[in-house]
Amino acid sequence: MSEPVKITVRPNGPLLVEGAFALSDLDGKQWDLTGKPAVALCRCGASENRPFCDGAHKKIGFQSTPSPEPPA
Repeated sequence: MSEPVKITVRPNGPLLVEGAFALSDLDGKQWDLTGKPAVALCRCGASENRPFCDGAHKKIGFQSTPSPEPPA
């Protein structure tokens, strides 16, 4: 059995996605993620390489709200 996909919300930054998963656009075209154990997905909308993060959140001063407490 493979490990579950792990998604980490980075404070004031991207979503870090780790594990085996597929990423596709609205038309179903998939990005080739071969050999990438993790990818960072943009949350700020300013990346020139969307859906991937390119660090633009730092340049624009992106601030995310604190995460709520996880359920017990």
